[in-house]
Amino acid sequence: MLRIYNTLTRTKERFEPLVEGHVGMYVCGPTVYGDAHLGHARPAITFDLVFRYLKHKGYKVRYVRNITDVGHLEHDADEGEDKIAKKARLEQLEPMEVAQYYTNRFHHAMDLLNVLPPSIEPHASGHIIEQEELVKQIMANGYAYESNGSVYFDVEKYNRDHHYGKLSGRNLEDVINNSRQLDGVGEKRNQVDFALWKKAQPEHIMRWPSPWSDGFPGWHCECTAMGRKYLGQHFDIHGGGMDLVFPHHECEIAQAVASQGDDAVKYWMHNNMITINGQKMGKSLGNFITLSQFFTGEHDNLEQAYSPMTIRFFILQAHYRSTVDFSNEALQASKKGLDRLMEGLAQLERADVTPKGKINEAYAKDIAEKCYEAMDDDFNSPIVISHLFDACRLINQVVDKKNSITPEGLEALRKVMHTFTYDLLGLKNEAQGGNEGREESFGKAVDLLLEIRQNAKAQKDWTTSDRIRDELAQLGFEVKDTKDGATWRLNK
Repeated sequence: MLRIYNTLTRTKERFEPLVEGHVGMYVCGPTVYGDAHLGHARPAITFDLVFRYLKHKGYKVRYVRNITDVGHLEHDADEGEDKIAKKARLEQLEPMEVAQYYTNRFHHAMDLLNVLPPSIEPHASGHIIEQEELVKQIMANGYAYESNGSVYFDVEKYNRDHHYGKLSGRNLEDVINNSRQLDGVGEKRNQVDFALWKKAQPEHIMRWPSPWSDGFPGWHCECTAMGRKYLGQHFDIHGGGMDLVFPHHECEIAQAVASQGDDAVKYWMHNNMITINGQKMGKSLGNFITLSQFFTGEHDNLEQAYSPMTIRFFILQAHYRSTVDFSNEALQASKKGLDRLMEGLAQLERADVTPKGKINEAYAKDIAEKCYEAMDDDFNSPIVISHLFDACRLINQVVDKKNSITPEGLEALRKVMHTFTYDLLGLKNEAQGGNEGREESFGKAVDLLLEIRQNAKAQKDWTTSDRIRDELAQLGFEVKDTKDGATWRLNK
């Protein structure tokens, strides 16, 4: 039984989709005005894990992850320049040129991280009509007002009828007191009101016609409008980073309730932050490291380059609701852990079997049950990894002739390890180009060389024997002679 932590209720709830056998999931994607960084990788990998597991459990999943290419202003509120338009102005490019460039780079980074593409990837700029219709509905229901060509959501009026702050646990008085103090409220009736539509200033490049003015939609509108378009008025899961709980997701709930009478989402899921020296990593703080910099090692805070699978493993080693603090030491430990797991999988192809082995199918079944139990407990990937490490220790014992396994046990264990490592955790063996199917052939080739070496030793041909051992060592293979024959491992 799958249980998911619902941010709205602050409890783990049994997952029961609105339509049996089907899941609708919407996740907030990137604002494409710069390269993706480690903070973007976490929600992408987190909800990739959710996507993979739901499909594995037999659900037909429609996964929508948006691209924000308009409406996200510099201060994440209603002031400042559009982030993409500002980048375009500075680089003397068309805004859509900037958006396309960084969208392409985001996709490339996701491919390297082995993040599956979503079912639908809508762009905010491609859904202006839907956002205008949303604004019209909210205005018709009396929860928004026009001011000088812009339209604002009337938070105070909404709060009298409903509860603005139920997702974040805030009340309106606290929100008002914590709002950035301005010299008056300008066009707004209240400083906490947020923009549904902004009138474009003469210098603003990105603009569309509307009943109110030539302008652009507020940042919060896009997800409400696109989620409803592709998943319906009610859907199962809405995800994103914890930094989006307020104001973005809080405003999404308000927009849905104000336009259709109730919230669209059954389960709200949020991954926690990645921090650097205890502070949230993000572009606005200027303390981020892009994914491409991790992959090349070209950043002052990096001691070396880290592969995409090391980054993925680093993120999966922590539960998605816990904070992860970046450090070179943590990433180096993740690399060692990933190498250990991949070595265990490689050893599966070298293990000898015996009909009367101590390890049989029951052990593989037990490992599988423990892993499924962890995944069903709010996608607890670090517990899954710990169980896979337990299996690796056993595999090494078999290879070192300190334990034994039946043919059926080996096949069952191989299936469990591959299912959880490759299919669900989404890891790849980078040493072999990510092509796990080559492992068996790879292992057999090395075994053949060691068999030739063993025959050479039996004939006292020490020159051939030593040459095979030494050249394998130069290629990174550690060969160990035992009383039962030679064993090997690849030192990455």
